Amino acid sequence: MTAWLRSMAFMLIFYPGSLLAVLGAFPVVPFGQKALRAHAMKWARFHRWCCRWILGIRARVVGEVPPGAHLYVAKHQSMFEALDLLVTVGDPAAVLKRELADLPLFGRIARLQGVIPVDRAGSAKALRRMIRAALAAREIGRSILIFPEGTRVPPGEQPPLQPGFAGLYKQLGMPVVPIALDSGRLWPRQSFIKRPGTVTMRFGEPIPPGLPRDEIEARVHAQINALER
Repeated sequence: MTAWLRSMAFMLIFYPGSLLAVLGAFPVVPFGQKALRAHAMKWARFHRWCCRWILGIRARVVGEVPPGAHLYVAKHQSMFEALDLLVTVGDPAAVLKRELADLPLFGRIARLQGVIPVDRAGSAKALRRMIRAALAAREIGRSILIFPEGTRVPPGEQPPLQPGFAGLYKQLGMPVVPIALDSGRLWPRQSFIKRPGTVTMRFGEPIPPGLPRDEIEARVHAQINALER
């Protein structure tokens, strides 16, 4: 019952607050992308506050978050890491499925803020658009954050990586930082109820650019699933 009440309170506070954050972003638009990114980070920190003090969910970082721009490649089990990693990593350009980037209001602000939309159908044209957006983010010194499995997966599942990751790795020439996490234990995909506890985020050592596709995919797949073993 306590978990249900916490989850209901989170829904009643975070989602209306998110709507206000989206609406409040439009007056920021004339001040440029940097101002929008700062506004988005306030929303991400609001999410972290709601998770900690309403749901009782905190994150524990294992390993080092390296300085400088990197290609961060994370396991994806819940909405939690999609926002919390923005704060932990420090304002990366996140790869976001196109359906979210096309939403009214939110999608408009997300695109102006610099997210990288991706079409999960995986056409060559869509991949080229994603890479162009990622290159633009790299040119202004931003890190890139991608969830290479393409969608949220339940704990214990280890699907193959989607081809978009290999394309980004080859074209960006950035070191890769794999991130393993276990948020699905507390924030199940198919359940309204979230349970209090600690999410572990394990940051691996940076992997250099220039490796063959089979090798980089194997290393990343193993490291983002490190907590599953």
